[in-house]
Amino acid sequence: MDSDKCPFCHPNENEIIARNALAYAKYDKFPVNRGHILIIPFRHFPFLFDATIDELTDLWDLINKSIIINETEHPDGYNIGVNIGRAAGQTVMHLHIHLIPRYIGDINDPRGGVRGVIPEKRIYD
Repeated sequence: MDSDKCPFCHPNENEIIARNALAYAKYDKFPVNRGHILIIPFRHFPFLFDATIDELTDLWDLINKSIIINETEHPDGYNIGVNIGRAAGQTVMHLHIHLIPRYIGDINDPRGGVRGVIPEKRIYD
């Protein structure tokens, strides 16, 4: 997907909830939980591994700022995730980091967290 058709390359200014020089944050249009935020670099590139050190710094800065913004939702925890490549579930080929608030009771047994991307591997007693 080229940057002309990319949904993250031309953000709607009204949707941006935080920004810095190299990245911005917005609420996910298809949230996993209330308060689900995406952290997105302004530059168009597909994978986390393609980010510069400066971009990584700005992305993590916005993750920290977004946790503060998300205090209105009072989550009990967070998952932070990045899908890298189609095999990992990436559908928009512009890097974006998911900051997903978690709440006690949102699933019966949250043990294993992000390991749940392969359900039978999530719980490993």
